[in-house]
Amino acid sequence: MANKVSKSFLKDSHLITDLKLCSIRLIDNAKFPWIILIPKRKNINDISELNSKDQMLLMKEIVHCSKLMKKIFKTKKLNVEKIGNIVPQLHIHIIARFTKDSSWPLSVWVVEKKNYSKKKIIVILQKLKKLF
Repeated sequence: MANKVSKSFLKDSHLITDLKLCSIRLIDNAKFPWIILIPKRKNINDISELNSKDQMLLMKEIVHCSKLMKKIFKTKKLNVEKIGNIVPQLHIHIIARFTKDSSWPLSVWVVEKKNYSKKKIIVILQKLKKLF
């Protein structure tokens, strides 16, 4: 059953692709290579609310996307997080981290975000859509 994506996600991110379970979106923050996976299920706020099959599929999609993020952004460190304090709809953050990024070693939420330029967002989305 498809889920309506939160307006917050639509405002702050860009669709890369849809996998079997999740929509994959790029967060509009040029300071960090950052995607979110949003399961396409109604009224799901926690992994434990997914059925067993979807729980396993979610893990496969997290691992798949994590490998791509490491390869594309040439990093060895990822933050993979399920928080949901602001937007309760189940979503998983996958953020490529670098020892020289603007908030290392702290959380990405401690620094003010910087949106991609219109030119840069087109380039990065084309690259991600091709590779995902």
